Amino acid sequence: MASTDSPGNGRRGRRPGDSGTREAILDAARIRFSGEGFRGATVRAIAGDAGVDPALVMHYFGTKQALFVAAMEFPVDPGVLVPHLLGPGVHGLGERLLRFLLGIIDELGETNPMLGLVRSAVTHPDAARMMREFLGEAILDRIAAAIDADRPRLRADLCASQIVGILMARQILALPELAAADRELLVGIYGRTIQRYLTEPLDSS
Repeated sequence: MASTDSPGNGRRGRRPGDSGTREAILDAARIRFSGEGFRGATVRAIAGDAGVDPALVMHYFGTKQALFVAAMEFPVDPGVLVPHLLGPGVHGLGERLLRFLLGIIDELGETNPMLGLVRSAVTHPDAARMMREFLGEAILDRIAAAIDADRPRLRADLCASQIVGILMARQILALPELAAADRELLVGIYGRTIQRYLTEPLDSS
């Protein structure tokens, strides 16, 4: 594939086989996502920073969501995971979601990059915006679209609040009884709570 010039900027794109091209794209993506958020960072801008054609970014990663997942070293791609979890329907989604999440948490332990992202989001507004925008588009919008009940996006956000709370309490604060609890026990407890958010009336009256 021949190198191409981006219109008007005079920069030549790297060939797909050039050493370090993928890494250069990931480095540029991390900087753009961190500084401009998920929505503000465009594939064209990331490609320009890396000195490649935007088509080459798509060649390596396919979508902006997949690029974000790779740049932030997410252990799973929500673009693949969420449709898989939603496939059987909303019924039982709470337990399916918790079983998968706790399995990933226990498998990765302190090497889980999600923990670093949660820590950063708590103290840095830019990191919080980046995570909020990505999770909204990649996960919460999709869950909301599958909910056949009132206020679907609020329900999806309630689910997210529970999951972030689990990460904080079990992994970051390491509350001893919670950290030591059997995984399936937690799947049942938290799964029922998340399922209530998904399907039961929100109004307590």
